[in-house]
Amino acid sequence: MRIKVGRFLLRLADSEEDLRSAQRLRYAVFVEELGAETSAENHAARLEADSFDPFCEHLILIDEEAVHEDPLDKVVGVYRLLRGSVARKGPGFYSANEFDLSPLDSYPREVLEMGRSCVAKPYRGGSAMQLLWMGLAQYIDMHDIGLLAGCASFHGSDPQAIAEPLSYLHQRKLAPPDLRPRSWARHYVAMDILPPDQVDPVAAVKAMPTLIKGYLRAGGLVGDGAYVDHAFNTVDVCFVVETSQIANRYRNFYSRQSPEHLDRLLG
Repeated sequence: MRIKVGRFLLRLADSEEDLRSAQRLRYAVFVEELGAETSAENHAARLEADSFDPFCEHLILIDEEAVHEDPLDKVVGVYRLLRGSVARKGPGFYSANEFDLSPLDSYPREVLEMGRSCVAKPYRGGSAMQLLWMGLAQYIDMHDIGLLAGCASFHGSDPQAIAEPLSYLHQRKLAPPDLRPRSWARHYVAMDILPPDQVDPVAAVKAMPTLIKGYLRAGGLVGDGAYVDHAFNTVDVCFVVETSQIANRYRNFYSRQSPEHLDRLLG
């Protein structure tokens, strides 16, 4: 996969430098900006890395016109991708540390876990996330992915502070039982905090991070219960998205647009 759009290049990481560049961006966003914990070794190298990285593919976005003193600063957007067929032979899914994913075991097609999605601060609100989704759509087609799954996060570790959006997700976007992950009992956090008559859908969606809004627009549903990740300073929910249910407008835009046409759309 190699997509060139204006000043941007989108591709899969194919070298150790690419991987470390993705980990450098993750460090900048998750550790320096959002306050996640990491090891002393990672702090020294300014990388956010874990044992799952070698088993994953890393979709990276590079601004080819940007000038950096350190070549590891070249990546401005990243998505970590782990296919079920790979996870079963290796470490399993990262999300299984937080959620019981057993309802997905019998899914008849390939499952793709998405995670560690982030965009460098200067590129937020522009085309960067759209380009990552374009690459994700091509990856889905390449590997005949039937189901997307993974954790999506609210910043902060207090579920009460996000009671309205959590309640909205539980009440209106709960996955059917045969596709419904569940937060493990030892750290289960109920999402149905407020009664329905105290939940304003517009306000609830407005309070959600951009990534979660994107999953909802693509037809995403959530599992039962949230997980407070104190190390990452987040409240996580587990999303599932059947690729057959992704809205046609997303499929048309991300899967079938040529890079040249997207370049014109993005100016």
